[in-house]
Parts: sequence; C-alpha cells; structure tokens
Amino acid sequence: MRSERTMASHIVGYPRMGPKRELKFALESFWDGKSSAEDLQKVAADLRSSIWKQMADAGTKYIPSNTFAYYDQVLDTTAMLGAVPPRYGWNGGEIGFDTYFSMARGNASVPAMEMTKWFDTNYHFIVPELGPDVNFSYASHKAVSEYKEAKALGVDTVPVLVGPVSYLLLSKPAKGVEKNFSLLSLLEKILPIYKEVICELKAAGASWIQFDEPTIVLDLDSHKLKAFTDAYSELESSLSGLNVLIETYFADVPAEAYKTLTALKGVTAFGFDLVRGTKTLELIKAEFPKGKYLFAGVVDGRNIWANDLAASLSTLHALEGIVGKDKLVVSTSCSLLHTAVDLVNETKLDNEIKSWLAFAAQKVVEVNALAKALAGHKDDAFFSDNAAAQASRKCSPRVTNESVQKAAAALKGSDHRRATNVSARLDAQQKKLNLPILPTTTIGSFPQTIELRRVRREYKAKKISEDEYVKAIKEEINKVVKLQEELDIDVLVHGEPERNDMVEYFGEQLSGFAFTVNGWVQSYGSRCVKPPIIYGDVSRPNPMTVFWSSAAQSMTARPMKGMLTGPVTILNWSFVRNDQPRHETCYQIALSIKDEVEDLEKAGINVIQIDEAALREGLPLRKSEQAFYLDWAVHSFRITNCGVVDTTQIHTHMCYSNFNDIIHSIIDMDADVITIENSRSDEKLLSVFREGVKYGAGIGPGVYDIHSPRIPSTEEIADRINKMLAVLETNILWVNPDCGLKTRKYTEVKPALKNMVAAAKLLRTQLASAK
Repeated sequence: MRSERTMASHIVGYPRMGPKRELKFALESFWDGKSSAEDLQKVAADLRSSIWKQMADAGTKYIPSNTFAYYDQVLDTTAMLGAVPPRYGWNGGEIGFDTYFSMARGNASVPAMEMTKWFDTNYHFIVPELGPDVNFSYASHKAVSEYKEAKALGVDTVPVLVGPVSYLLLSKPAKGVEKNFSLLSLLEKILPIYKEVICELKAAGASWIQFDEPTIVLDLDSHKLKAFTDAYSELESSLSGLNVLIETYFADVPAEAYKTLTALKGVTAFGFDLVRGTKTLELIKAEFPKGKYLFAGVVDGRNIWANDLAASLSTLHALEGIVGKDKLVVSTSCSLLHTAVDLVNETKLDNEIKSWLAFAAQKVVEVNALAKALAGHKDDAFFSDNAAAQASRKCSPRVTNESVQKAAAALKGSDHRRATNVSARLDAQQKKLNLPILPTTTIGSFPQTIELRRVRREYKAKKISEDEYVKAIKEEINKVVKLQEELDIDVLVHGEPERNDMVEYFGEQLSGFAFTVNGWVQSYGSRCVKPPIIYGDVSRPNPMTVFWSSAAQSMTARPMKGMLTGPVTILNWSFVRNDQPRHETCYQIALSIKDEVEDLEKAGINVIQIDEAALREGLPLRKSEQAFYLDWAVHSFRITNCGVVDTTQIHTHMCYSNFNDIIHSIIDMDADVITIENSRSDEKLLSVFREGVKYGAGIGPGVYDIHSPRIPSTEEIADRINKMLAVLETNILWVNPDCGLKTRKYTEVKPALKNMVAAAKLLRTQLASAK
C-alpha cells in the first residue's frame, strides 16, 4: 500500500500581461494621460489576484509573489534599493510611478536608462547605473505589499527578490565612474536594505523567500563566486526562521559554482533548470547536500511544447532516490514569463497541433500533475492523453519535408560568401546609388496607427476585400514615402504597414509554422510579441515581400530598402521545435530567405535589409558553447545573400544587446552596411573601435533612442555623430535611429527624424568646409 504524501510543486514566476494583455493597455492608457495611477493599480491588482487564485486552485504549494512588475524585475530592485540616477530628480521617499517610468522610458528632459536583453531571451531589463557615491535606501516596499495583498486573499506566497549578487553583476558603472569600478564592492551597502526587506517579510508572516541568482550559471571567476558566499553569510542571521530558496535558470550551473551555491549558509533549497541545464543533473547525482530541498525545473518555462510527462516522472523518481522523497519539489525550469498565457484562448489552432502544446496555464497543471504522481496520485487519463500527443507529434507527416531536409543537409562544406570583398562591393554600390556622405535612413517600420491596425484586423476577419486591403496599404506606403522625401532621407523604407510583427509576418508565409490568436509574450514594458510556432520543416512556397517592395520603389526615385527578417532572428523570436537541433531549423529558414532576397533583386530592389536583431540574443551563456553557435548563426546569414551581385547592397540590423564581445562575428557576417543600437547604452559599441577593431563595411550606430518618447535636438544628434566620427571613417558612417519606429507616434517621429536629417546635413557642411 502506498504511503500518503503531500504534493510539492512550485512556479518560478508567471506572465504579467494577462490573457488579453490587460496590463499592456492599462500601462499605455496611463502613459497617454487617459487614466489615473489608481486605474493602473486596480488592473494590476485584479491580474495578480487571478494569477494567485489560478495557481492555488491547481494545487500549487509554492506560489510566487513580487514577480509582477510594471516594467521589469531588475528595475523593481533598483527602486527597492533607491538606486535612482541623479538626473531623474528623485529626492527620497517611496518611489512613485513618475520616477519609475522616467528611468524606464525617459522624459521630456532626460533620457532613459540603458535597456538590454535578459540573458539569452527576448525579454529586456533596465540596467542599473551604480557607483561609489550612490546613497542606497529602502525606497520601494512592493515585495512586502504584494505578499500582504496575497495573504489577504487567503494565498500564502513565496516572495521573490532578485538576489543581491546577480543585481550587482547585471549592473554597470554610472556615467563618470571608472569602467573598472568593482560593482561587487557595493555589496556591503545594499545588504542592509535586503535585511530590512527580509525583516518586514518575516513580520508579515512569510515562511519562504526566493532569491533569483541567475548569474551563477555564467562563467564567473573565483572573486565573483566568493561574493555569493559573502552575501549569504552576511544575510544568514536575518534569514533565520525563514526557508530560503536560491533559484537559478537558463543553463547548466558550472561545477565550481555548484559547489559554492550548495555550500551557502542559511539556504534551505536550491532551484535548477533541468531543461536547459541537463548537465546539472549529473552534479546533483554526484553530490547534493543532505537535508536540503531540490526544486527540480523539469517543465520548460521558455517554450510552448507539452511536457513529456513520462520522461519527466522518470527523472523525478531518480532524483527522489538522491535527495529524499520529502525534499523534492516539482518546478518550472524558469519563470513562465517567457511563454504565452493560456491555450484556452486559442480558438483557431487545429486540434492536432493544439494537442502538442502547453502555455503557462497548462504548465501549471503539468507541474501539479507530476507532483501528484510523485505523491502516489497519478492521473492515468492525463498521462495517457499526454503520451498520445507525444506519439502524434513524432509521426505526423506535416512535421517532415524530405526535400527541405536534403537541401539543408547539402549546405555543409561551403561557407557561402559573396564573390568579392566588401570594399569593392561598396565602391560598386556607391556608383549605382550615388549617396552623400553620412547617408540617412531608418530601420524599417513607421508608426502603426489605429487606422492601420483596423484595416489589417478587418482584412483578417474578411470584413473588407483583398482589393480594399491592398489599396489601403498602398496609400499608407505612399504616405510614408512622401514623408521621407519631405524630410530628405536618402535611403527610404516602405514603413512595413502590412506587418503587425515582423517575425509573425514572415512565419505566416512560410511552411512549418503555426500561429496563435492570443499567444502574446512580454518583451519590455508594454511591448508584447506573438511568437510563431515552428513545428515542422520550413520552406517558402511563394514570394513574401516582393509585391510591397516593388510597389514602394515605384513611388520614388530614391533607393527603397527591401525589408526582411533574418533566419537567426526568426528562429530566436519564435517558439522553436525541440525535436531537432536549432541550427538545422535555422539553415532551413536561411534557404527560404535566400529565395526571397534573389527575387527582390530580380524585381529591381538594389538595397535589401536582412534584420538579425536577435543574433547576439541567442548566444549561449556558457563560453564553451558560443563558438559553435556563432559559426552556424553567421553562416545562416551569409547563406541568405551569397548569390546577389556586387551592386546590390545588403544591410542588416541589430539591437539592444552587448555586441562588443562578438564584434568579429559581426564582421564575419560580411554585410555591406550594419545599423546597430548605440544611443541608449552610452555608446558602448564605439569603444570596440576605439580599442583598435577595424571595420571596413558601412555602419550606422543609432543616433537616438526610439524606445523613449523623448525627441532629441539637432545639436544632441550632431554631437553623437561627432563622437562616431572620432573613431569611424567618414565614408562608412550612416545616420539612423536605434531601431524601428513602429511603437512611436507620428508626433514624435516627424520632429525626431527632421532633427536627425538636419544634424547629418550640418556635419556634411562642416566636413566639406574642413577640406
């Protein structure tokens, strides 16, 4: 007879936007001045309440709180610590929305803080700016308030804090602070505030606390590892009486870091990602501290495939024998923030594909089903249905296309480079395009107006005909073309009015992709994306952009960029099949984009931009795995354009990541022109050129931040261009914004672009006078 055991399940974190993006619209309404802070707070409270109730009803034992951020969890920690840069004019006290959102988005007088990718995800965070003179103070009581809020609803939660060491390692020296300033030297200054928070949580009745320390999966030196030991030794007495969980995710924990982690004082439990960190399993099997809890992340928090319950249960049974039956907790591999909210909202997915999927709500059910099975209460029907879905996916004829597999396999053995070097190509292109020095362009998209969204929505709903839709989109393109000509921009874009999301747009026209109606995932702030699902082999049945690019080029004598998304970005911004290596899927996408590039060239498009915004994002967190990734990622890009003639100018674009460590791979992509984020990161990109890296292709480091509503002046932009000219040759420098303009309004875009063009002309005049 089986002994009765209580189930133990845990969710690292949960999506914030809600099943219908309620928080997104509440935020935007608040930012536009159409609703009050109270309205925004009510929407957020209602969402939190429904999330906690959902997890409690599913039987989850360890339910997180303080994972609900209005922008991101690192910015929440900056607020908690009172680490507000002086330019925002904060004078102490509890940090309110004005200061909080000024740090995230900037305001009329000062720019926003830097934004970068959260490890290797498409989620972003606001980078703390720290130095020896920062006066830390307990300035946001959000963690305690949310715990009390849940408790008042009858839900006892596990408050989650970004761990003190990871917070500092994810920060950067503030402007004016020496670059080699040790951020970890601030540990002794921030720990007293952590102690205050812990004290308040204990007083409020918390019995568990979770510290997220994801940086421990990186390749850290002994000095940085020692910081974990120092931090938790210092916190030990404050944590007495609490159960303490240290949560890690996104990769294997290195062996030395694992030793450091599992030896930390005052820690009750350790959480590991056993989906992306499969080698960690071997470390656990070799040695795990007696009497400690293991939170086993066997349910994937970053993808939408249904868990293989039988395989996970087998893993969990093996772990039971190591850590003990009562010390094993079933968990997600990371926060469910990175997946879509609820499969119930998907009314248009066919039943076969739908049976293969699990969104956040379904993953909560999977976690609890596994925990129940471990406790001896296995739901045989649920496990049987899951096994049937796994078998269906493996043998479905819609997954495999033999000709695509053969074409991708044939790519091996060649590096697919263009026939001539970039210098010769740029000379040929200049003769054809006749561009001025410091040519101006934009990145692709123009504002997505309410009217434009209405037209696309009505066309999808079949409320207007295809002819009416084409007419409306052409009118929008014509408007954008005329505006760019009035602004005197040199290389134009068509504004992408036919695309709600660039990856979704291309996925809709490629085979092997499926699409959701409400599968939204937060990227940053209120920005949500709806990643397509790559479930099978990928091919391009028909041209995808040639009609629109040709129409746009016919409206102007100026060069018009054909706008494509690169294979690596399509891969990294999709939910990717997990039944074959990612690089094989990427090569399939690359061949499809290659066909499109060559059709654009045949149609007379002489400038083609192939965005690889997410190339850096996909870089593995462990250095030992990075070379292989960069090899196939760069190769995939070169495949797309290796067949075009010298006079066809190939652009690419990258944004919001640290590129300095992969600059040689970027050069190896062999694009003719690269536009790249620069302004919001204090022009860190330029430092690689100051340090002697030679770059012979065209380059456009962004001259202003489009993720902020702030409009830069002509003088400010001219100053940025001058800083670029100090390290880059005049004949290779382009002038452009940081990223696409889709999220901005025309009232912001027009004056910003006007000032950008004016700055470029001012510099041209000055350079001509200096000769």
